Amino acid sequence: MAGEKDQNPGKDERIGLERQAADSEHAAKIAGDIPSRDAPDKPAAPKKRRKGRHGVAMNEVPSTGHEWDGITEFDNPMPRWWLWTFYATIVWAIGYVIVYPAFPLISGTTSGLLQTSTRKQVAEEIERFDQANSAIQTRLASVELDEIPTDPELSSYAANAGGAVFRTWCAQCHGSGAAGAKGYPNLLDNDWLWGGSLEEIYTTVQHGIRDPLDDDARYSEMPRFGTDELLDRAQIDQVVNYVLSLSELPHDGGKAAAGAEIFADNCAVCHMEDGTGDRSQGAPNLADAVWLYGNDRETLTRIVSEGPFGVMPSWSSRLSEADIRAVAAYVHGLGGGE
Repeated sequence: MAGEKDQNPGKDERIGLERQAADSEHAAKIAGDIPSRDAPDKPAAPKKRRKGRHGVAMNEVPSTGHEWDGITEFDNPMPRWWLWTFYATIVWAIGYVIVYPAFPLISGTTSGLLQTSTRKQVAEEIERFDQANSAIQTRLASVELDEIPTDPELSSYAANAGGAVFRTWCAQCHGSGAAGAKGYPNLLDNDWLWGGSLEEIYTTVQHGIRDPLDDDARYSEMPRFGTDELLDRAQIDQVVNYVLSLSELPHDGGKAAAGAEIFADNCAVCHMEDGTGDRSQGAPNLADAVWLYGNDRETLTRIVSEGPFGVMPSWSSRLSEADIRAVAAYVHGLGGGE
């Protein structure tokens, strides 16, 4: 019975099979009626004409063929003013190369039709100023130092010329305003390691401090108490506390008391028994509030252990006598000179 049913499907099943066959035939017919076409590789240039602002027909700008995310790139020409400006710069560049120095050679550059040399112009300007100032420079170099501040003309010239020398050669260490920095003295106050008179400042500038190239340089050297094992760590700590106590900074009273004896035996020969220092040998005053390297405990411990050894160059071989006198007078006049 089952076999007969399979061979003779029911009415509903027969209708379903006929409908599927009809749908397949209809889909095939529709597919066959649709003409095939190739997808364009690139957007075609627009061929339409559009009306301009005043109703005049205008050609659409052609496309470059580039399109991304629906945005088409058009081949718009550059504005005429921009093109003419560009051409003018080319002409100007060619003319500049012909007229002025331009191309480097083995031993110089092309000189151009005008034979111009900026180096030569600078040298001529320097020579002109040197000749204009030669008379007062000769006078500045020949008078006694103490006459410079009392002579209005020399004093004015030294202030201006000395300021220029200072900003050129000295400001790198002492600052443009001469206020100094850590390790570089402040030249505005009246605390001087080697003296602040005009004569003493002049000598310092002329020969420098600890400059190995000048036999007349000012020289002093603080022993390296820790590095050379002149004092042990505990003794260094004690003398540091004593130095802190001299300027009433926070310290350990017990260690400071022990450090006083160490200071008297090892430090007082330069810094004096009361710690006020000795200018003649460049030993700073330890009892005031002026510190060259800082007054914190760590810095003082390093200085006592390793010993500072700052060097100021000698300027006698780099500056003229007039320039040295001018910068000495300028520094002396900043307010801290004595």
